[in-house]
Amino acid sequence: MSFAEFLHQVGGMGRFQIIHTMLLTIPIVLMASHNLLQNFTAAIPGHHCQVHINANNTGYPNATLRLDSKDLLRVAIPMDRNRQPEKCRRFVTAQWQLLDPNVTEPNGTQLDTEPCTEGWTYDRSMFTSTIITEWDLVCNLQKFQQMAQSIYMAGVLVGALVLGGLSDRFGRKAMLIWSFLQLAVMGTCTAFASSYISYCIFRFLGGMALSGFGLSTACLIVEWIPTEFRTITIATTGFVYTLGQILLAGLAYGIPDWRWLQLTVSLPFFFFLIYSWFVWFAESARWLVLAGKDDRAVKVLQRVARMNGKWEEGEKITTEILKSKMQKELSTVKSSYTISDLVRTPAIRQIFCCLSIVWFSTSFSYYGLAMDLQNFGVSIYLIQLIFGAVDFPAKVVVTISMSYIGRRISLSAFLLLAGLVIIANIFLQIVRTSLAVIGKGCLSAAFNCVFLFTTELYPTPIRQTGLGFGSTMARVGGIVAPLAKMLDDYFTFLPPVVYGAAPIISGIVATLLPETLNQLLPDTVEEVESRLVWLRGQGEGERGKDTKEKIPLQNQKKVLLKETC
Repeated sequence: MSFAEFLHQVGGMGRFQIIHTMLLTIPIVLMASHNLLQNFTAAIPGHHCQVHINANNTGYPNATLRLDSKDLLRVAIPMDRNRQPEKCRRFVTAQWQLLDPNVTEPNGTQLDTEPCTEGWTYDRSMFTSTIITEWDLVCNLQKFQQMAQSIYMAGVLVGALVLGGLSDRFGRKAMLIWSFLQLAVMGTCTAFASSYISYCIFRFLGGMALSGFGLSTACLIVEWIPTEFRTITIATTGFVYTLGQILLAGLAYGIPDWRWLQLTVSLPFFFFLIYSWFVWFAESARWLVLAGKDDRAVKVLQRVARMNGKWEEGEKITTEILKSKMQKELSTVKSSYTISDLVRTPAIRQIFCCLSIVWFSTSFSYYGLAMDLQNFGVSIYLIQLIFGAVDFPAKVVVTISMSYIGRRISLSAFLLLAGLVIIANIFLQIVRTSLAVIGKGCLSAAFNCVFLFTTELYPTPIRQTGLGFGSTMARVGGIVAPLAKMLDDYFTFLPPVVYGAAPIISGIVATLLPETLNQLLPDTVEEVESRLVWLRGQGEGERGKDTKEKIPLQNQKKVLLKETC
């Protein structure tokens, strides 16, 4: 008997699974807020040098008393090539002759300019305060804006490595509770940061916590859900993340001050911490069994059975029965697993390499689009809303596709389409925003697919470690994405080429992964190895045929219709 059969014995997709999944999913609403928060907290408003005019020394006495702000700008700030006020320099002396409509250019020594030595004036009509206006991160310091986002992504990367491994060792629930606490505290500290350095430190630690929260949530959901409901459940969490993107647009519009916005998306995690610790969450019984904690596993399974109305079935489960029925799985479990187990055996190594490429390229292109909202030429709030809304149809399509066509083909198709659409931006500039929205939708669908695919491909003992490393590669992609934008300084077509080529390559690589549609979650490394050997010997076609004979497509359709109604 496998663990999946125990899961069906205690009620399958019962009341416990529904409430458990719902409570785990609610915090995901704010995950998007933290990932994309710097679109608003680090937005760059219009700015120019502080105007410095000493009227008494210019031969134009009391000039400032008779000039409006537009005229003051004209005589104090030079124009750039687009006839807009220069952002980083000002005239050394006021150019009063420019008030004459017949004069368009100063000449001679009057062309002398200097840097903004006395600071900048910002347009606060849209953002009353951002980290840019707080610490003057413009002109030669503008690179620190992207650096702050990269530091946050580095924190998410470290969190995936550290907290992902700790979750396999100490349990999913323990790491989830710790992640909630760390994210709540670090997010709140970020809102009160007194300097750029402290801001980056708190964001780094918050990124670590967000990674641990995401990975633990994914495993707690997947390991409690029966196979036939897994796709729709993961899709639901994806929809919640999408809802969070739309919510972020509304929050940012209503809260234009970056400190209050940061605080608003951080304080709710104190509430999540309380109900996860004291109220509901159950540790993964699958992990408890394979970690040798049989007594706790029996108690958790019996609790689930009672919640699902399966009192008698739950009472039948004892430690002895659990050990005897899962003897095969337990006999093949090592005392401990490390990241080296991801490359130790051929099948796991192939899965690891392919998924690493897919995770990296999907995140690389996704954040290349999602963190560049100010350059689309429309309202930053509107484009954030559109970028969020497009995920709904994209994820509906990928959910149906994964359920009927399979994970591998769906993942490959969405990645290839995303890459082609992004590259098309080079030749179709007039519909640049529309193509970017389509590309972002495809990448969101690919994220949904690779997230589920990863949890299904890795066996239970290293599932969290594998998912953690996949998340690590995604964060590397998120860190590198802003750097690719710098290629625009050399050739304007290079960024879309790079952002488009990455998903195309990974879409081809994804075809090398084994299909997991209608397959039970593997509990041991040996099970994955034997499954891939069987596939190589018999062929994917015969494997798919055998699977359909075991689980008829008609039944699967009924399940999907039942879930979506």
